[in-house]
Amino acid sequence: MNESKPLPLQYIKGVGPKRAEALATAGLLTAADMLRYYPRSYIDRNTVVTLAALGAKVRRSNLFSGEMDISRAEEINVKTEITVVARITKVRENTFGGGSRSMLIATLGDDSGGTAEIIFFQMVNYFRVVLREGVLVVVSGTPEYDDKYKKVSFHHPEVLKIDEEDEQLYKQGKILPKYRITQAMKNVHLSMRQIRSIVEDVIEVELPKLKETIPLSILQKLNLPSLADTARNLHFPETTLAVEQARKRMKFQELFFFEMMLALRKRGVKILERGLVINPKSERARILLDNLPFELTSAQKRVIREIAEDFVSGKPMNRLLQGDVGSGKTLVALFAMLMAIDAGYQTLLMAPTEILAEQHFHTLSNFLEGMGIEIVQLIGGQKAKMRREIKEKIANGQAKIIIGTHALFSGNATDESRTVDYHKVGLVVVDEQHRFGVMQRSKLREMGIRSHTIEGTELPISPHVLVMSATPIPRTLSMTLYGDLDVSVIDQMPVGRKPIITQVVFESKLSETFQFIRKEIQLGRQAFIVYPLVEKSEKVDLKSAVEHFEHLQKEVFPEFKLGLLHGQMFWYEKDDAMKAFKNKEFDILVATTVVEVGIDIPNSSVMLIENADRFGLAQLHQLRGRVGRGAEQSYCFLATKDHFQYLLGKKEVELSERLKAVVRLKTMEETTDGFKIAEVDMKLRGPGDVMGTRQSGVPDFEFTDLVSDFEIIALAKREAFGLIEQDPHLRRPEHQQTRMEFLRQYAGEKGFFDVA
Repeated sequence: MNESKPLPLQYIKGVGPKRAEALATAGLLTAADMLRYYPRSYIDRNTVVTLAALGAKVRRSNLFSGEMDISRAEEINVKTEITVVARITKVRENTFGGGSRSMLIATLGDDSGGTAEIIFFQMVNYFRVVLREGVLVVVSGTPEYDDKYKKVSFHHPEVLKIDEEDEQLYKQGKILPKYRITQAMKNVHLSMRQIRSIVEDVIEVELPKLKETIPLSILQKLNLPSLADTARNLHFPETTLAVEQARKRMKFQELFFFEMMLALRKRGVKILERGLVINPKSERARILLDNLPFELTSAQKRVIREIAEDFVSGKPMNRLLQGDVGSGKTLVALFAMLMAIDAGYQTLLMAPTEILAEQHFHTLSNFLEGMGIEIVQLIGGQKAKMRREIKEKIANGQAKIIIGTHALFSGNATDESRTVDYHKVGLVVVDEQHRFGVMQRSKLREMGIRSHTIEGTELPISPHVLVMSATPIPRTLSMTLYGDLDVSVIDQMPVGRKPIITQVVFESKLSETFQFIRKEIQLGRQAFIVYPLVEKSEKVDLKSAVEHFEHLQKEVFPEFKLGLLHGQMFWYEKDDAMKAFKNKEFDILVATTVVEVGIDIPNSSVMLIENADRFGLAQLHQLRGRVGRGAEQSYCFLATKDHFQYLLGKKEVELSERLKAVVRLKTMEETTDGFKIAEVDMKLRGPGDVMGTRQSGVPDFEFTDLVSDFEIIALAKREAFGLIEQDPHLRRPEHQQTRMEFLRQYAGEKGFFDVA
């Protein structure tokens, strides 16, 4: 953006060496850095909430009442911050804790006639000096409503004093930017007004140097402001609309360059590597289809066609297959595997756990019985002789389907016992790898690259890759996390599957739930009881599987056989427990979340999850998916402490971790749609924590909200992929600055531009 020599910040008016040192602690070294130090919010008389309006808003909120509509998930945000501008009308101090601690309470008032309180239990000495009657302040925080005293209050909000000059600007309708001020800045007496003054001087120096980074044709088509106008309007906007347009431009810019990286990576896969051409007309696939005791859903048929088109394209498939728990993804993958096998290739299936790998082995063996296809497993704990025999079958091509865990791909090349010599890999299927990022998937694809002779020439050919995920991904995240993948979605459940009835139960009523489980077992069905811990902990008040197993067996269900499964057991112990449960040797399986992924017991019709309020939404949804896999009606009970029953029906509750737990439980009660659940989950936790996006190659965007900015994400993807399609190397003169900015942000991707 700035090609001339950077101007050190200390030479800007009002900075100097000491303040430059303080600003450097926030990464602000040059004038150009200061230009990019955008306001975190604005003080705007036209948009700030009045105290009267705030009181009415908080009082009438029933978002988390018993009538909460999950279809309005876009409105759920327990992190909402409200900003008010008001004058302090009264300050008082109370003591608590036997008089040993102080609490400072300041009453706020404004022209609307409304009131609110700001309360501080900490830093009381500091706020005793800052909060004075008559002072105008900006207060930002999460408001709470006390139904008993009919009061709105903020606990430990951010408070910014407005000086007299800024107060006059505010009254005139001027929009004032709010910058983040670090403690180091405060130590050298840098106020908000002084930061604004420094930025004003920086703008005059730096704006003329800015060069446009997005092609003019795209800016004009989307009616986006120039980079210079954007920078000016972000710092000193004249109107709210100017701020909105500037922020839209910055969101688009962040996403545009990220999507360009994905477009280049995808093009690199498609263009730089050739893919195996696999004939989708498979005799074994036809036999399997004819022998199925049920008909494939139209969604499954559609995805199989999409995979077949990839196979004949001559380009390596790089496809994500999304589908809810029990939607039939594994069967779709099996059809793809049979196409590859009939074309003379091996296929690999990687599962996240040995239990799931074992289940895949048995599932596929049952489907393929009598077809003459050798299926082998590579899992831990195998005896040396057995492993040696399996590796020989893989190396000579006798083994057509190889199933295992991460060891399939990450064997230590220096360890002879760990290396695997694959014969001719045509398809790699990865199950439940929703946390696989861009970089990891790239390495995964490289694993299977082999030289093949095509028309007399030795060429590197990439295997096809199918990544499956039973964790529904909100479409905004899917477009960013998996922008380099083609996405297929199975959005139908098999015919005859009944939605799982889900209910929150309280500990005082658990005996009724146990009686319900007893009746289900007497009808010949089975049940899961899941606990958050393996063993009792002194640090957290949660129930454990080991502790309650004995109690359940001896006191609650003495007439039934109970099994135990948890993560601290050896792999073969887990395997034995699951086999016994599947073979109906146990009526009830007491377990931890080790049962979360992929275990298929069609006869199980009930799940009880203890301390359900402590689980995340995605985990609850995965756990619930272990039942409801047969034709019988299934049930999931979410057990929680009794105090939650008062919160579940309450209209006003504290916006806290406890509230999030309430929303999770109510969401699970009201829907079985994994994609709706995923949307709510992302709103509660934020995109950075959902599916580990920070570890998956997605940057921490400064402006983009992956929860709500779907339209801008779609625009950025369309324009970025379109640009790379037109000018893959960005060689056209009008794209030179775009190329330079891309290389500044994604230096590691420059190799794509060097290919003829």
